Amino acid sequence: MFWVAATFAAIFVGLGKGGVPVVTALAVPVLALVISPIAAAGLLLPVYIVADFFGLMAYRKYFNGRVLLIMMVAMPPGVLLGYLTVDLVSEALIVALLGLIGAVFALTMMLRSKVEKPARRPKWGAGLFWGGITGFTSFVSHSGGVPYQVYTLPLKMEKLTFTGTMIIAFAYINLIKLIPYYALGQLNVSNLKIAFVLMVPAGLAVLSGVRLVRILPEKLFFKFIVWALLLLSLKLLWDGVSAL
Repeated sequence: MFWVAATFAAIFVGLGKGGVPVVTALAVPVLALVISPIAAAGLLLPVYIVADFFGLMAYRKYFNGRVLLIMMVAMPPGVLLGYLTVDLVSEALIVALLGLIGAVFALTMMLRSKVEKPARRPKWGAGLFWGGITGFTSFVSHSGGVPYQVYTLPLKMEKLTFTGTMIIAFAYINLIKLIPYYALGQLNVSNLKIAFVLMVPAGLAVLSGVRLVRILPEKLFFKFIVWALLLLSLKLLWDGVSAL
């Protein structure tokens, strides 16, 4: 059962790093069916990093430099806050709040979809706020995609630019997370051996994700993102409230 859950988790990681939205956040919950969520997050981090490498190869030419700069400044303090408060904060409360924010945002996007609005310019104030939350929640449960999309979806970037910017930003933050995860004892030889095996399905899934993103029409792609964000957020809300 462990290897079945771990393989599916690795596939979800790979699809997400190939550009399929939101599915990456399903990896830890799936693996947490057979081991603790904290152990699952530590085990999957090396898999995320290897999948990031494949994603970077595919999308290295597609990114929004201003959004990337804002995220690179904002996310590390969020990771640091997560590390410093790891024994103080309630993970269930964080997950529930994250689900509530994402659900409200996704529903708002759906209600406004019939009204064509101009793309927003990436602003530092909002970017620092949501980027900090992205770093914090990415450290706690690898679920930084929800606050990241709350900030970036209204910017209405082109499909490949949106995907490439996201993959580069999270590849950057995953490397930074290696330091606090190691300090907390979540990275060890046993975990790395398992992660090495899981890199194979993750890498193959990245290639599948890249192909899927390229053939999806742009409007359908972003509609899928909003619906996936809503469903994931409702699941996070349910998981958080149930744990509380």
